Amino acid sequence: MEIKRYLLAQITAKLFKGKAIVLIGARQIGKTTLLQELLSGYENTLFLDGDDRVTRELLQNPSTEEIKAIIGQHKIVFIDEAQRISTIGLTSKIIVDQFKEVQLIVSGSSAFDLKNRTSESLTGRKWEYLMFPVSWKELENTIGYVKSLQQLDLRLAYGMYPEVITHPSEEKERLKQLVYSYLYTDLLAFANIKKPEVLEKLLRALAYQMGSEVSYNELAKLLNVDKNTVANYIQILEKGYVIFTLNGFNKNLRNELKFAKKIYFWDNGVRNTIINNFNGMDLRNDAGQLWENFVISERMKKNNYENPWVKSYFWRTTTQLEIDYIEVENEQVKAFELKNNEHAKIKKFEKFKEAYQTDVNVIHKKNFRDLLL
Repeated sequence: MEIKRYLLAQITAKLFKGKAIVLIGARQIGKTTLLQELLSGYENTLFLDGDDRVTRELLQNPSTEEIKAIIGQHKIVFIDEAQRISTIGLTSKIIVDQFKEVQLIVSGSSAFDLKNRTSESLTGRKWEYLMFPVSWKELENTIGYVKSLQQLDLRLAYGMYPEVITHPSEEKERLKQLVYSYLYTDLLAFANIKKPEVLEKLLRALAYQMGSEVSYNELAKLLNVDKNTVANYIQILEKGYVIFTLNGFNKNLRNELKFAKKIYFWDNGVRNTIINNFNGMDLRNDAGQLWENFVISERMKKNNYENPWVKSYFWRTTTQLEIDYIEVENEQVKAFELKNNEHAKIKKFEKFKEAYQTDVNVIHKKNFRDLLL
């Protein structure tokens, strides 16, 4: 099954416009597959793998003449796992500036290095795209409305990584390989982590607290490390596209929490692998957490692709009133309560409605597509 990815058309439209294309995202989300599909429509393409030692040596501080020899007659040059090449920024700049008829595409599975190494050298010379696991919209566009809904509980448990979706009955094995062979390997290798056992314990703690407010001080006590180590490791997990944080929204009411944070996972399957729980939704006491994480992460994917100016938050007061998800765009506030059970009662939030002149929308399994398509 070939999954139709949203970014294919966006990247295709930017080809041969005088800028490099930089594609960033976690390993195994389909970056290479997407770019190989794009390249299949063109002749004279060159694929270079940054994981290959010879390739790394060739692209390490090459002269313009050496780059000319490498490119040859090719019109598109694709450098995969480009973060493995320490001078990729300067090499990319030479290609963009000196070989204007050549389209350069670089991709990488680590924001730690690739963004840093290309940001200064390619300022004004690149189109940058962030890619995620398969989105709900991409899933529906590939397998259709009915089959997607039939798979909803599976996606809540096993997530949206392409390899997991395309290999039914092998989800657990694929996810465990993904998490332990790729995720941990990348994080440890690129972030120079001194205490891998602390990272693993932190991930488990965050997985159990998914969708809840987190205290760096409490996590530090739990892990027997200092608060700065916790903050540093959480930042690493964010840059590795494992988790993301939402801050508390505060503007008009005095009792709104200003410094609160919630942590979510970009993929339910990764989270469930970390705690080793793949039970069905009717057998879980965290089904509500999984639903909240799924809807918010899917909405974040959609916004990143289609409307990256939207800011995302949650809302909570000192009196424990809470709204799961808030969006702000052009000073307009939208509020959403996310309920696994469509018949669940919700609070009226009159003060919030009065302060921000907006209703609180309830998102459940019968209407969630309105938010994700």
